[in-house]
Amino acid sequence: MTRNVLEYLEQSAARFPDKAAFVDEQASLTFGQLSDAAKRIGTALCRLDGEKRPVPVFMNKCAGEIAAFMGVVYAGRAYAPIDPQMPEKRVCRILETLDSDAVIVDSECRQKLEAMGYPAERIFPIEALEAGGIDEGALARVRRFAIDCDLLYVIFTSGSTGYPKGVGVSHRAVIDFVEWLSKTTHMDSTCVFGNQAPFYFDMSVKDIYSTLKHGATDYIIPRQLFNFPTEMFKYILQHGINTLAWATSAVCLVAKEESFEEVCPRTVRGVFFGGEAMPLKTLNLWRKYLPDAMYMNMYGPTETAVDCTYHIVERDRDYQGGLPAGLPCENTGILILNGDRPVKDGEIGEICVRGTSLANGYYNDPEKTAGVFVRNPLQRAYPELIYRTGDNGYYNERGEIMFASRKDDQIKHMGYRIELGEIETALSEIGGVERCCCLFDKPGDKIVCIYTGAATRKEILLELKKYVPKYMWPNKFIQLAEMPLNINGKIDRTGLKAAYIDVEN
Repeated sequence: MTRNVLEYLEQSAARFPDKAAFVDEQASLTFGQLSDAAKRIGTALCRLDGEKRPVPVFMNKCAGEIAAFMGVVYAGRAYAPIDPQMPEKRVCRILETLDSDAVIVDSECRQKLEAMGYPAERIFPIEALEAGGIDEGALARVRRFAIDCDLLYVIFTSGSTGYPKGVGVSHRAVIDFVEWLSKTTHMDSTCVFGNQAPFYFDMSVKDIYSTLKHGATDYIIPRQLFNFPTEMFKYILQHGINTLAWATSAVCLVAKEESFEEVCPRTVRGVFFGGEAMPLKTLNLWRKYLPDAMYMNMYGPTETAVDCTYHIVERDRDYQGGLPAGLPCENTGILILNGDRPVKDGEIGEICVRGTSLANGYYNDPEKTAGVFVRNPLQRAYPELIYRTGDNGYYNERGEIMFASRKDDQIKHMGYRIELGEIETALSEIGGVERCCCLFDKPGDKIVCIYTGAATRKEILLELKKYVPKYMWPNKFIQLAEMPLNINGKIDRTGLKAAYIDVEN
């Protein structure tokens, strides 16, 4: 049984020492080089005294950042990726929460930390760490006392109070997920991943650890290519990329028919997406040009080790009403609860998760942890934790889980209880609507539709009446050239609310 993710790296380094593992615009790391660099970093960190707190990695995205992550793990610690583009105050809050004795930096980010007044003795340039020797004995002693429920990483998500929450995830949670994903998608050493997700976003766990497990290759796609779909497809073909584990927003961003016509990325054989609802128009465009690829919709919050449910798209199935979130991943249980009882047929309730996929909680924040990682109300014989996601869902007639909306997206308008997600699903069916977001202006009692695409208000309403009753029609439409995204690649609902709702009230 695999107990530590380093087993993936070590086995692949033994099998494919000279094969490219991670490739960025400037450099490429083979599995042998990655293993060597990680051991050097781990040896240096082993020499630090005191409690083994998480180690922040404050670097620009590159192949070398993976070596930093694995080096931290060799030292028996959890790594915590921090985006260098984050506002300074957010970075400071994360560092304060972690209270680590070491931060790994590259040269540019070292200057940023020093300018913020961070203690110099806690700043560890990656170049210096990689220049040291390897102490196999010290690394072996660390591994001897490691167990699979130790933290592997801490990834920070946005908190409702404005303070980021650090989600601590264990080796066991990631290993169970990766083993299941590998079996379900038939991954092997021929996989060539195209990494899209930032490393501080848990979706990147899919391609990072699948690469390490199988001895595959992962190309870190230049961010600017997502604004130029034709160039993106050329890049995919040039490098033989065949597996995409992307945020839904990224899949949508490059889905341009003219680009598919000009340069079809025929090497792609798997597209695994999640984070938001996938518009069927976008999915069908991909399926039109890549009909033999495997498409999988995945659902799960950061608190559940990437994803907890999945649905493999069926070739001839009618998906009117949206794609299912699907069925639970292996070793994961899903409960849909109305309060403390299971929902009845067709009833909407809160999606709750149990199993090894659960995070260990929020790092250094027992109060927030206790608020959502709670005892399973259906299991009274012994204590069992579930995570209350804050997402509403229900079972369809096939017994599949359907995502409805966030709990806080349920509104009362004109005397009706309405799920904004249902309106968004209907809008996504309309030609001329590319992306959309519905918000509620409570003081004005208005549903506000913010969208991109060529459709006019009149055209939208003519089509929308086919899908939802009149009381669910938006009262106001705001057309944008581009939909703003947050740091996790999802529609920036908070920013849109501040710009178009709060400013009017």
